[in-house]
Amino acid sequence: MALEASIDRRNHAQSATTNGAVVLPPASYRLRLNPSSEHKPDSYDDLHQLEFTPLLFSSLERYLPPTMLSMSRDVKFQYMRDILMKYSRDGERTRVQRHKEYRQRIISNYQPLHRELFTMHAPSVLVPAFVKAVRDNTEASFRSIMAEPIPGIYTFEMLQPRFCEMLLSEVENFERWVHDTRFRIMRPNTMNKFGAVLDDFGLEAMLDKLMNDFIRPISKVFFPEVGGSTLDSHHGFVVEYGMDRDVELGFHVDDSEVTLNVCLGREFSGGELFFRGVRCDKHVNTETQSEEILDYSHVPGYAVLHRGRHRHGARATTSGSRVNLLVWCRSSVFRELKKYQKECSSWCAECQREKKERQCFSIAATKQV
Repeated sequence: MALEASIDRRNHAQSATTNGAVVLPPASYRLRLNPSSEHKPDSYDDLHQLEFTPLLFSSLERYLPPTMLSMSRDVKFQYMRDILMKYSRDGERTRVQRHKEYRQRIISNYQPLHRELFTMHAPSVLVPAFVKAVRDNTEASFRSIMAEPIPGIYTFEMLQPRFCEMLLSEVENFERWVHDTRFRIMRPNTMNKFGAVLDDFGLEAMLDKLMNDFIRPISKVFFPEVGGSTLDSHHGFVVEYGMDRDVELGFHVDDSEVTLNVCLGREFSGGELFFRGVRCDKHVNTETQSEEILDYSHVPGYAVLHRGRHRHGARATTSGSRVNLLVWCRSSVFRELKKYQKECSSWCAECQREKKERQCFSIAATKQV
């Protein structure tokens, strides 16, 4: 709170008044550490050709300084855009524009096999128990369908078998189109040589709705400290494992605040996920504690939900083939606010262990004196 107050005081001191409106120099543009929970943000959906998604502006608005909340939407929009542009370099904006053009070329030429996949009709995608739990929207309703084998790892049945089959066949259809047209596509990440980015061939809106309506309510309850309530963008893709595909996946963390991982199926053995504790950048390579160890065997249609910073990997798929859907959910608000916060992370297990050690040392020293 002291840091937040100092930020607001500095902004106020550097501001000027023009026609009754507070105008801040761009260098001093900052967000609040704690959102205004009672403020109802404006909608930015009608603004077109934005460099950033409309939902991002609505999410950021609650974090504006108090003096900005009563301003017109245009003033707030410009304030937030200037903050975002400050951190988005020219090269990054060029890359984003090129990716949009690349994606549009695919969507303009690829003919979907199952068009019903491209809309989020919950009853045909999700199992009834999962839909009901999210509609009830309480911690008790979520826990009624979930297992939590170790803290921070949640497993539950999620996808209908028919949806899994359709998505698998759609991915196969897309890969045939890529082969036939010799179109050079981007793979999901630097670690997977096989698989496809679902957002790139038209499934972005469906996955956005999945994140907003179903993953964010759960993340708000279980992952609030890493921006679970402000998830506003995603990277959705499938990965393929087998003897003629990627065999395993090394120890890593995801570029996400919250990760959804769902097994779509096929016949396979092996391929277990292994988890080894949540870490910040400073402690990502530190030793694993015994209580942090979990090995998880995939079940088709079942999901695993965890923090992106939960260290994990996938063991070798020893026979058959396995395909998984992954949605990396991100919060621009959380990433911006991280720049203002202290090094010690409330969600990093090693940070918390070091903090407890310092407290014990301080208490012991005080007793000795």
